[in-house]
Amino acid sequence: MKIKIFKGDITKLKTDAIVNAANRSLLGGGGVDGAIHRAAGPELLKECRTLNGCSTGEAKITKAYNLACKHVIHTVGPVWSGGNYDEDQLLKSCYKESIKLAEKYKLQSIAFPNISTGVYRYPKEEAAEIAIKTVRKQLAKCKHLKELVFCVFDDENFKLYNELL
Repeated sequence: MKIKIFKGDITKLKTDAIVNAANRSLLGGGGVDGAIHRAAGPELLKECRTLNGCSTGEAKITKAYNLACKHVIHTVGPVWSGGNYDEDQLLKSCYKESIKLAEKYKLQSIAFPNISTGVYRYPKEEAAEIAIKTVRKQLAKCKHLKELVFCVFDDENFKLYNELL
């Protein structure tokens, strides 16, 4: 199993799946979510309308349409509220549930953005530690996944993930 770090646009990755840091409606938004919806085209929004949203910490899968990948796994990260509202458990669940879906669909590669660290204000270092620890634990149980990519958008996260890995 390979874990890689890629700095750039997650919508350009040719993994079997990319993970969308979605909002609960799954109908698009800002940041990564908006970029994925724009790149995938209107068919993604149409399919997402049939999913009836997604709860925080859960994940749902769709086709990828005009994206380079095959699937989009949508997960809803927690909004940071000081750390006293199970944000850590909810963030762990985003990674666990996304990997479980990837395994269910027999995917071999997946790419994650920095879930909840944008407008949801999760502290970057804490989020990165949770992400790395959780995926390592989950990957030990995987039969199909061979490659996991942490796709970061800025120098700060790139440095952070390199140090932690």
